[in-house]
Amino acid sequence: MNDFISDEELVSQIASSSDSQSFAILYDRYSNTVYNKCLSFVKSKEEAQDITHDIFIKLYFKLSSFKGNAKFSTWLYSFTYNFCVNHVQRVVNKKSEAIHPLADQTTLADIEEIEDSTILEMKADILMKALDLMDVNDKMILLMKYQDEMSIKDIIDTLEIGESAAKMRLNRAKAKLTTIYKSLN
Repeated sequence: MNDFISDEELVSQIASSSDSQSFAILYDRYSNTVYNKCLSFVKSKEEAQDITHDIFIKLYFKLSSFKGNAKFSTWLYSFTYNFCVNHVQRVVNKKSEAIHPLADQTTLADIEEIEDSTILEMKADILMKALDLMDVNDKMILLMKYQDEMSIKDIIDTLEIGESAAKMRLNRAKAKLTTIYKSLN
């Protein structure tokens, strides 16, 4: 099988005939990317590996829902983020852990524009603690912007939301992160 076949062609082959060789190629192309995304949501390498495995199992059965409206890599990225967010939320719900109380004190009326430089100047160790205390959806959009260096357009495509919603969610997440960061510093 040709390793240079497009993602879309691979997905079509897998969806139409459950071709495991094509799926293996797709797995080889994206498993490290998916694993690294999972690792950004959980603390252990083993848990990230388990989640990656679960994502690819679910992906195998969901490939027929890929409609080609976006690039496959964008669709997979969204699929991975949603899976990780759901996983983290299930874990949090099981443990009945409350979200850090400072995370929800900011209302939309209180949000002022947070410059990217504010986020980029934060100390890494405190920043990681602050991110761990945030709601998983807020953490997700911040990771998309700053870790994955996604543009607003990429975020819009991945989350399938409008531009104003993407900007509002990003700014709200930055405000919450800044509040939590200051409480830890």
